[in-house]
Amino acid sequence: MNLFFQPAVSEGVNHLTAEESYHAFRVLRLSVGDEIKITDGKGVLYQATITSIDSKKCGFKINTEKKIPKKSYYIHIAIAPTKNTDRIEWFVEKAVEIGVHEISFILCKNSERKVLNLERIEKIAISAMKQSQQACMPILHPLQPFNEILKQPADQKFIGHVDSSNPFHLKAIAKPNKSYLVLIGPEGDFAIDELNAALQSGFEKVSLGENRLRTETAGVVACQVFRFVNT
Repeated sequence: MNLFFQPAVSEGVNHLTAEESYHAFRVLRLSVGDEIKITDGKGVLYQATITSIDSKKCGFKINTEKKIPKKSYYIHIAIAPTKNTDRIEWFVEKAVEIGVHEISFILCKNSERKVLNLERIEKIAISAMKQSQQACMPILHPLQPFNEILKQPADQKFIGHVDSSNPFHLKAIAKPNKSYLVLIGPEGDFAIDELNAALQSGFEKVSLGENRLRTETAGVVACQVFRFVNT
């Protein structure tokens, strides 16, 4: 059953957005009486029946609702957007499918992209949430200076850094049932003073494997490692 997104269900809104309504009517060819599944992106899944529908507005009646329990862990990826927007959008899509809880975009000294279309990023995240049948929409933050992210709380904080002498792999030191924050740098990696600032702020330097990974790949790998640690 297709999953639709309506963030205001809990506020009494009983119709899909115009975009979702168009998809239901024109693409899926749904009609009155058909059952649909809806999420508010806040951890609740609703079973509903369509009561009216056209290309602009799809009304529904809620039949049941189910609150999805929160995970015992929390994944926060802070990543420098790539020069090629397609690559950072790919990261967002895959990270959401895997189950990331929060994504921050950081501006580093070696960043090649200093502007980000957050509205488009949000649409990609919503689509990935629906495709993977999840009930929680991750928190997405606009671009922020590198030093700002160092203030964010987490049980375990990591910085991925390309360093042949790096002694620890993320999977070896990430502990289950914790909140995590991992920093993923730009194509040119973090500047040495950024690395030092992170270490002084309580971050641990970690490796994501012996292969040199692209920024977006490193972000996905880190997200998946946290999932494996909590499996």
